[in-house]
Amino acid sequence: MSGLLKELGRRNVFRAAGVYAVVGWLLAQVAGTLESALTLPDWFDTVVVAFLLIGFPIVLIFAWAFEMTPEGIKLTAEVPEGESVAAKTGRALDYAILTGLAVVVVLVVADRVMPQTAPAPVGVAATAAADPAAASIAVLPFTDLSPDSDQEYFSDGIAEEILNVLVRFDDLKVASRTSSFGFKGQEALGIPLIAEKLNVRHVLEGSVRKQGESVRITAQLIDAQTDQHLWSETYDRTLTAENLFAIQDDIANAIVAQLGLVIDSADGAPAINIQADTQDLDAYEAFLEARALFTARNNLTLPEIIAIFEHVVDQDPNFARGWAGLSAAYMVSPSWGIMDRDYKSLADEAAERAIGLNPNLALPYAVRGLSLLETPPFEFAAAFAEFDEAIARDPNDTDTLQWRGEAHLRVGFFARATADFERCTEIDPDYLQCRVWRAKVKFLEGKADEGFALFEDAVSRGAVGGGAFHYPMEYAHAGHDRAARLSLAAVFQRFSYLNGRSLAVYRALTDPNFDFDTEAKAFEVEWLALRGDDFLWNGPLGLAFKRYDLLTPANEPLWWYRTDPEFLKSPHRKRLIREAGVYDYWRAAGFPPQCRRVGGDDFACD
Repeated sequence: MSGLLKELGRRNVFRAAGVYAVVGWLLAQVAGTLESALTLPDWFDTVVVAFLLIGFPIVLIFAWAFEMTPEGIKLTAEVPEGESVAAKTGRALDYAILTGLAVVVVLVVADRVMPQTAPAPVGVAATAAADPAAASIAVLPFTDLSPDSDQEYFSDGIAEEILNVLVRFDDLKVASRTSSFGFKGQEALGIPLIAEKLNVRHVLEGSVRKQGESVRITAQLIDAQTDQHLWSETYDRTLTAENLFAIQDDIANAIVAQLGLVIDSADGAPAINIQADTQDLDAYEAFLEARALFTARNNLTLPEIIAIFEHVVDQDPNFARGWAGLSAAYMVSPSWGIMDRDYKSLADEAAERAIGLNPNLALPYAVRGLSLLETPPFEFAAAFAEFDEAIARDPNDTDTLQWRGEAHLRVGFFARATADFERCTEIDPDYLQCRVWRAKVKFLEGKADEGFALFEDAVSRGAVGGGAFHYPMEYAHAGHDRAARLSLAAVFQRFSYLNGRSLAVYRALTDPNFDFDTEAKAFEVEWLALRGDDFLWNGPLGLAFKRYDLLTPANEPLWWYRTDPEFLKSPHRKRLIREAGVYDYWRAAGFPPQCRRVGGDDFACD
């Protein structure tokens, strides 16, 4: 044995093994670094190490059988004993080993001394931990692959349900539904460009195929920087409400795991556990359809939306979100000119039912707040309490922020209103109503140029509503007659008023010789003839035709409009403020900056 060891030493086999071990370790470290830096497949460094291990015995055999000589590589057996240079080669290998070991020591020490990020799972999780911007995602609407292509509301609804789960996590930035769903049908742009426009690192896309009693849902999580799939899964299930919630649960947990988010969970349970709030498949599908329609609502679709929500709660009377959606549909109907039922009472009843079933829902509290502002005198203090309850349950609910902002506007606290509208826009840049209301605040503050800029930006993005009559009035007041005429005509057409008959209102706003009494009577007769409903001068039209004595408190804060100096000096302005309950609110909560108490029971506003 001693002779064998001596011969192994003479032939430099041990030294060759040492050099190979040091160089191999360094190559393995380089492979791991390249894998991370170049986003190479996870198996890259494993393959490199495997080849190094395979090469180790080959190097030992080579060192035993061959020797480096001045004439080149020769078989050791063919080198005469007196001509061998193995000793000299051994010294060179000793220096190589010492140098390699020095490099290893430097690298190990540097690894211990240099600041390190916490270890993270392979993949995007490590990036998410090091770069907060990496913990961001957009959920695109899922593609409908059903045989008849008639389940778009269902596929969109599944995607929205997943989005609504993800937005609950403070450490994860989630693009808003409005923004993400705005890219429906634009997949040809490519995921990297869509992600760039939405300012996110990751994108979840998928598809739904519903056929008979079966459903197939496919989801893919994509890293937009590399355009690589981080995770994908296909779920083939029997079509039941329980299975749909379970799939959403699984997808959300997979996303959380891939993004490296740490969420407290007991006993190793999944970080996310979605509780199915209905077992009735028909009710759940109808709910998804009604919710999608409500998001894109108008005065023509609201009756259909209400009918679907009513079907939802008929199918499952214990479905809290169904009652919450119904309460919201009831509540907004009068503002869209739908007044065939007592929608305020219906909204109150539905909201109470929703809260009774699930007090953690935000929407029914917001609806109760709106209800308190529906009939004068408005109960502002109680309404703000309801809005605050809603926002405490869901700080990112843009509807509630808009409604609370409108309430702040009505009582004259413009800075608070602006804060709500700006927060709403920050959460969802494509929630255009909040952009419109931001413009209204500027007009009411007397900053017309800023108001026009914000309003025109919102309209260019597709906004409608938000006290639409107010804006033509501002254009006319600023002397922009052409803009006033065009925007007024658009309002009449958009809201199904006397389409094509906006000329009288335009003249009321711009003609110094306008006969208000005669023209107002003619306009009222025409309205009744064409619309067949009672006409009340209780909004901007009453202000435009100077029917001050007929004005009653409404959703529009006419008492802050700057377009009619004559009205601002009239006693009717103060009358409206008192009848609206605004003055009572001021007495209890304090006056806004532009108003002040006068005497024992009076006030003045700039």
